[in-house]
Amino acid sequence: MRQPQSQPTRIRAVLAGVTALALSAALAACSGGSSGTPAADAKAGGGAAASAPAGSGAPAAPVPTGGSAAPAGAKVVMPTGPAANLKKARDTKAGPIMMTTLAGPKSGVSADVWVWLPPQYNDPKYAHYGFPVLTLYAGGQSNGYNTWTDEHQLPIQDIDAQLAQQQKAHPFIMIMPVQNLTGDEHHSFDCSDIPGQPKMGTWMSQDVPDFVRANFRTLKGRDSWGLMGASSGADCSAKLAMQHPDLFKAAVAIDGDFVADSWSWKGHEAEQAANSPDKLIASSKADVRILATAGGGSAYEVGVVKRWMAKAAAPTTVEYYEEPGGEHSTVDFGKLIPMSLDWLTKNLTGPQSDS
Repeated sequence: MRQPQSQPTRIRAVLAGVTALALSAALAACSGGSSGTPAADAKAGGGAAASAPAGSGAPAAPVPTGGSAAPAGAKVVMPTGPAANLKKARDTKAGPIMMTTLAGPKSGVSADVWVWLPPQYNDPKYAHYGFPVLTLYAGGQSNGYNTWTDEHQLPIQDIDAQLAQQQKAHPFIMIMPVQNLTGDEHHSFDCSDIPGQPKMGTWMSQDVPDFVRANFRTLKGRDSWGLMGASSGADCSAKLAMQHPDLFKAAVAIDGDFVADSWSWKGHEAEQAANSPDKLIASSKADVRILATAGGGSAYEVGVVKRWMAKAAAPTTVEYYEEPGGEHSTVDFGKLIPMSLDWLTKNLTGPQSDS
């Protein structure tokens, strides 16, 4: 699946739904966030780190806690360490995007991860707050890049900072991992542990969340952990949510086709079926919430989405949004960012403190 640009490439269909929502994609239509979100005093791109050099944009150093989780009754999970070597990859209007290479101890996979911290994270007013986590998956091969880090294509950080300042969206910690280690389209990893291939599914579902908890202030439990992806990234967000409802509560799947179709599955059809979102939705018993979108400009894409919707059943809750005239392109994916952040804010817990 190649990364879509201004023209549609391969049409990726969408995850299904039990209920259909008429959701506005307009920024002005975003409603207020759920309770518990801190007042967003920091300006977009502002808020220097409390313990980082002035102007560095680097996150405050984690405070090791001996590897313990949150104490009984606590909401905030302090970073356990060890601290990752995060380097600035680029600047955005909403602050820097950092990057590190994560060597996953559970998967054995070593690959790049990008991180964006909302301005509130390093504001001293919120030094004792834990923050919700949103992992973003790109379309195409996502080998050595992630389009969610490019504000000229998908400016999700800028939009989130603006909406959080208006208290219309949570300020999310955003995690943007690669999904493949080569550019070979036919041998993508489908965000899975394909027999004989690098364990990308384990890296994504275990090593990446462990990295987040080691380095940043998060919240106890799954209620503040969400996923979002576009095109082939939509497949990842839906699949991982259904496979790991203990880790993730909600996912946004933008214009996916939800088929595990890597040629590397050859000879491993049972494992392929177990990792295909199209098969998973029909048997899912995961108590997760998913928002799926389709571009209304493609009758084929809409048709696939609606056929997929017929397979969904409780407790998996899937809501559907059809973008009027939308095509399978990065431009149209970007139009869905405000609405998607609004939906995630309604379905995930916002920043909280124990005081």
